Amino acid sequence: MNQIGLPKLAENLKAIVRAIPDTIAGIPRYINTYVINKKNKGFKIGNPVNFPVGTVKRLDARGVFVFSNEQGLYAISAVCTHLGCLVSATETGFQCPCHGAGFDADGKVKGGPARKDLPWFKITQDANGSLAVDASREVPPGTKTIFS
Repeated sequence: MNQIGLPKLAENLKAIVRAIPDTIAGIPRYINTYVINKKNKGFKIGNPVNFPVGTVKRLDARGVFVFSNEQGLYAISAVCTHLGCLVSATETGFQCPCHGAGFDADGKVKGGPARKDLPWFKITQDANGSLAVDASREVPPGTKTIFS
């Protein structure tokens, strides 16, 4: 190794060592936003009275948003289609905190590394009036259902 190479190597090693604390500090944030359990596909969310018009609920453990507006109830995946981090709702749609993917209010990709839109899921109501999201059954974007 020549004399020019040693100082450059030392400079690069210093930069790596300086980056380690920030990298370690960011690990809990990444772990907290990543959806680990993808096996649970169907789950109850309560009764229609729990979702008055204007409701936005992010069910982190399930990786789903449930919305209620004048047209009805609908469920959109909260799991980024890039690497599986949980997205956050914004004024104009959704944003992934891990790699910056952006989605519009219907879950359509606006930018970033994600290439697939956020899926919409079927919401059903049983005979007792209880609602459930079935994340194994995708529905077309814009599908909203009114429940009584």
